[in-house]
Amino acid sequence: MGSTEEKTNYLSDEGTPLKSPPVAKNVSHSFDCETGPVRSSPDVTRWWKTNNIRIRPLRSAYIVLVRAKINVLLPFGPLAILLHYLTGKHGWVFFFTLLGIAPLAERLGYATEQLAFYTGPTVGGLLNATFGNATEMIISIYALKSGMIRVVQQSLLGSILSNMLLVLGCAFFTGGIVHHKVQVFNKGSAVVNSGLLLMAVMGTTFPAVLHFTHTELHSGESALSLSRFSSCIMLIAYASYLFFQLKSQQDLYGPLDEVVEDEVEDDSEIYAWEAIGWLAILTVWVSILSGYLVDAIQGASESLNLPVAFISVILLPIVGNAAEHASAIMFAMKDKLDITLGVAIGSSTQISMFVIPFCVVVGWCMGEPMDLNFKLFETATLFITVLVVAFMLQEGTSNYFKGLMLILCYLIVAASFFVHIDPTNDND
Repeated sequence: MGSTEEKTNYLSDEGTPLKSPPVAKNVSHSFDCETGPVRSSPDVTRWWKTNNIRIRPLRSAYIVLVRAKINVLLPFGPLAILLHYLTGKHGWVFFFTLLGIAPLAERLGYATEQLAFYTGPTVGGLLNATFGNATEMIISIYALKSGMIRVVQQSLLGSILSNMLLVLGCAFFTGGIVHHKVQVFNKGSAVVNSGLLLMAVMGTTFPAVLHFTHTELHSGESALSLSRFSSCIMLIAYASYLFFQLKSQQDLYGPLDEVVEDEVEDDSEIYAWEAIGWLAILTVWVSILSGYLVDAIQGASESLNLPVAFISVILLPIVGNAAEHASAIMFAMKDKLDITLGVAIGSSTQISMFVIPFCVVVGWCMGEPMDLNFKLFETATLFITVLVVAFMLQEGTSNYFKGLMLILCYLIVAASFFVHIDPTNDND
């Protein structure tokens, strides 16, 4: 009784419908006209992907090269190269090259952080170890190729001193002034970093003492051999530290990881392939500027009437660490001292336990006698600095007075290198 009766009930004798028929069971057929746009979705997706491929590089370039305020210094790099060929004034070339390298160093750190989103904590830690101080490493390699071993030693020493005294001091001082209280940080990680810094002091002290006490088994060779052996040991120690930090004792560094997660977004701002591309581009540009910087050091010393030691230990690191300086102060003002210590003390540990030994090994491969004998004056400065900072960190607290003391200590160090002249004779 069904279908035929239903049809006749809805039609009159003249064949005209009396009322609308009920909704059919296969109601999906009534939406055929509405599925038209859905069928064209592959075309829309293809259009979106095509335009996204065109837009993404522009957006990535804006994020990396334009958005950060420090990028206003980027034009000084090409200007330095222009001055090098047009005027030959080494003082201006040196100054503009320093300004041009500063934003590149900060952008290298940014690209490394973005790539770490896709690699996880372990590989991210290795990336930070490699690219965290890439600027110092590139400048050092260029200086090694030019045979300027003392510039390498003094610039790396200056980076350690700048981070431990000036950067950390300014962060403690501003944090204490802003919050009007005693700030607290993770004492465990600070103690571990202090131990590594003392190990670095040991590695640089023994070759210097061995050389200047004239107790080498083979004169002029034993200190170099000891430096190369100690550098390999220090690299193993730093690799063990990374494993300890990232795998074995994550609970010790847990608070720092939680703070970092609070400060950064869950999603990266650029893709992994974009981060790799920018790392390559920025590294090449830093390498180009580093060549002009190293070539201008001696001429800048003569034109500015400044000792090479002062330029290498004070001026180079201050500009190279400008981005770290700003970020450390920013986090201290936000009462995030664990990140501040990670920036300042962590960078000093990285340079002393990774970058310096790495340069010794690279010099070994190049046939350059790069060693850990930093001379007595520089070794004593490093030793006293590490002791002062270790005492400041042992309580796990900071205030503006501690920061002021660290800043004043750095001024003493800067004045010392201003009146210091490198001995021409190694036995002096």
